[in-house]
Amino acid sequence: MSIKTDIQKLHNRLDTCQRKLDAARSRGDHEMITKFTNEVDDLTKKLNQLKHKQTYELNKERKSLLDMPFSREITKAEQADIGKLKKRVRGLVIVHPLTKVGKELRLDVMTGFAPKEF
Repeated sequence: MSIKTDIQKLHNRLDTCQRKLDAARSRGDHEMITKFTNEVDDLTKKLNQLKHKQTYELNKERKSLLDMPFSREITKAEQADIGKLKKRVRGLVIVHPLTKVGKELRLDVMTGFAPKEF
């Protein structure tokens, strides 16, 4: 599974446990309160680990793009036929400014990163 789906599932489980914990507190059921408190702590810990892993991988991808020797803006004509451009340039990575990597790189326009000039 991807990290994103794991984070979503953990958020859902955490939300469910929070609601059950609130219900147990309203009833005054001490056994269930301790059970759900421990479960909430475990889920929070796992969630923080996954979020850290996600940011680590994003930064690793960002660094690999910045280490590529050449980058430039992709023109509108090239964007229209992006498949042709990718076939012509080996190792080309195109980053859109609205993706996570694009936001991390603070891009304003669609940019291509490649090992050689294109």
